[in-house]
Amino acid sequence: MRDKVKEIYQEIEQYEVQSKEQLDQFRIRYVGRKGVIAELFEGLKQVSQDDRRLVGQELNVLKDFAQQRLKEYTTTLEENQNQETGPVPDLTLPAIPNQYGALHPLNLVRQQIISIFERIGFSVADGPEIETDWYNFGALNFPDNHPARDMQDTFFVEKKSEGAPADMLLRTHTSNVQIRLMERQKPPIRAIMPGRVYRNEAISARAHCMFHQVEGLYVDKQVGFKDLKDTLYHFVKEMFAKDVKIRFRPSYFPFTEPSAEIDISCQICHGKGCNICKYTGWVEIAGSGMVDPNVLQNCGIDPNEYTGFAFGMGVERVTQLRYGVNDLRLYTENDVRFLRQFQGA
Repeated sequence: MRDKVKEIYQEIEQYEVQSKEQLDQFRIRYVGRKGVIAELFEGLKQVSQDDRRLVGQELNVLKDFAQQRLKEYTTTLEENQNQETGPVPDLTLPAIPNQYGALHPLNLVRQQIISIFERIGFSVADGPEIETDWYNFGALNFPDNHPARDMQDTFFVEKKSEGAPADMLLRTHTSNVQIRLMERQKPPIRAIMPGRVYRNEAISARAHCMFHQVEGLYVDKQVGFKDLKDTLYHFVKEMFAKDVKIRFRPSYFPFTEPSAEIDISCQICHGKGCNICKYTGWVEIAGSGMVDPNVLQNCGIDPNEYTGFAFGMGVERVTQLRYGVNDLRLYTENDVRFLRQFQGA
């Protein structure tokens, strides 16, 4: 037994630990509950009574030696690991201050538009961006030969069958949400429809193939054009300066009759003339009108009992006038210098 103790002692002295795996092997073999030292303690009862005390003392010394070596190896490995990962940083240094981001200007204005209309009783509705021809054109009283159906204006994505006209498309306005809302909800209906829309247009300082709209719809008994004018007057005064000038120009849309376009005095040049207002002093911000009876009938609403108005505006154009942005392409270029100007706005 004493010879075995000396043999294990020499093994521990000569053992080298260079990795965590070797350290685990050392612990299991010499310090573990089923290690060689533990087996020697189990065999102590077979030693004669005269030698048991002396052998027990030698085993205790061996056990202490093995535990001490385990502690030394563990400390050495930890120190080496810290040296490899670099020096410990100075924990007394002040923390790096948080850098807060900012909402995109289009999101800022979109939220402001929603807030203005929510305060006067409009709810928010949403719908799909990939739409059928019926919801995007047919139900809105667009004739089959309308120019907006042509590939020059609309992104078509799927055909009904070979040789047939395309049926699925990227919506060109959020009016599809109006149709879906009127189909599933009985009047009174008062809602706005914010969302992205797509049109096959050349990208320039004044236009883009993808932009954002907010459309509005109010359907109830005895809704008149005055209600439309009062609603849009309120919006413009809330969004822009109180002294902004507003005008309605007669226009034509397949889904409204009568129809009007809304212009406001240019907020960039203040009516003096610039490239944004084409030196007229006026900028169009929205189209509007009374919902055509055919549209109401297509959605299952009796046009003899209900009337309504609708309007639609581009968020990019409103943002441009509110913050003096002279190029619509800045919204999608992700230039940090541009976006940082809206922190705290």
